[in-house]
Amino acid sequence: MIERYALSPLKDLWELRAQYERWLEVELAVVAAYEKTGLVPQGTHDKIASSARVDLDSILKIESEVDHDVIAFIKSVTQNMGDEARYFHLGLTSSDVVDTALSLAITESGKLIIHALEKLSEALKERAVAYKDVVCMGRTHGVHAEPTSFGLKLLSFYVEIKRAIDRLKKATENCAVGKLSGAVGNYANISLEIEKIALAELGLKPTVVSTQVIPRDVHAEFFTGLAIAASSIERMATEFRHLQKTEVLEVQEPFREGQRGSSAMPHKKNPIICERLTGMARIVRSYVLASLENISLWHERDISHSSVERIIFPDATMLLYYMAERSAYLVSNLVVYPDRMRENFKASRNLVFSQRVMLSLVDRGMSREDAYQLVQRLSMNCWNNGLDFKEVVLSNEEIAQYLDSEEAIRLFEPEYYLRNVGQIFERAFDGGN
Repeated sequence: MIERYALSPLKDLWELRAQYERWLEVELAVVAAYEKTGLVPQGTHDKIASSARVDLDSILKIESEVDHDVIAFIKSVTQNMGDEARYFHLGLTSSDVVDTALSLAITESGKLIIHALEKLSEALKERAVAYKDVVCMGRTHGVHAEPTSFGLKLLSFYVEIKRAIDRLKKATENCAVGKLSGAVGNYANISLEIEKIALAELGLKPTVVSTQVIPRDVHAEFFTGLAIAASSIERMATEFRHLQKTEVLEVQEPFREGQRGSSAMPHKKNPIICERLTGMARIVRSYVLASLENISLWHERDISHSSVERIIFPDATMLLYYMAERSAYLVSNLVVYPDRMRENFKASRNLVFSQRVMLSLVDRGMSREDAYQLVQRLSMNCWNNGLDFKEVVLSNEEIAQYLDSEEAIRLFEPEYYLRNVGQIFERAFDGGN
């Protein structure tokens, strides 16, 4: 992961030193389990813990000779130990340590990401409530459709992020597993009891059935959760990008004092946060395929997944954490222009009320087909000749046979379209019930 998008504390989890420290944490938990069950002398854990040191230079030097990072780690960490060194890594294979430690990193990453997404959801909730009664133009296919509430737009993002949080919580919980089952997962040189005790100390559960590795489908579920969350953020960013166009200008990203938008054009304020979020979502989604490819390994295990995971775990988690943090900032500081929303609303010259006119005619006895054809004919005339749909409706004799002028005028009140928005908010905050 490049430093530009790497934020603490999440990036710190994937530092090489942090990785080796987790490996040591797993090794010590196993020694403690052996000691608790009487399989090694009392005091062994404390002796090992007091003499074990993570020395990056030492580990890397040994690795350059043995070409095996776990062996290099073991040789380096045990070099200052006495007889107790023979109980270090006892009965374990490399993947016991690596995979269990990886689960620790995944679960901690998941917690940090979820916390950042919760900040985003709270920001969305606050802004949604603030703009609940603000009328804006609803668009489908990029074309004016019918009036809606700007707060309702934000509410849809809020509910979607809440779903992303729930999905990631489940995926993170499913990744909170370890395996200390030996070379092919059959516990030939270590017991299920030792595994259970050691993993409990680490806050993990045993993998029900493992090979030499934890099955990678649980990781693929986690990456899918990351990708869906990233895509939900992108949906929000895409909406804000469109609404920030000069011709639309209903919202704007925050623009700090001293910030510059273009090296050539001093007037520019560009949606750079939203565009960055859009690009990042593409990367996160691409890692899902890699995680799915990692599920199918040869027999009890090969290492075709290993090089992939050294890239995709740090990158994907740091990207989504960055996206969540920047999105919360974006939403909290989004500049909203309700007056501009009203101006844009007028641009389609009241054509957006066509459905309401049609349904009113149907309600008064006209067939739906006849009402549709009549309203469409009038609408197309307005489209093609720049006429105001309200004026055309009020002057149409055929419509006048069904609706008097006062009734027709009431059909063009935008607030009508917000009459049920309050109930939608109540349902959203009531958990969808």
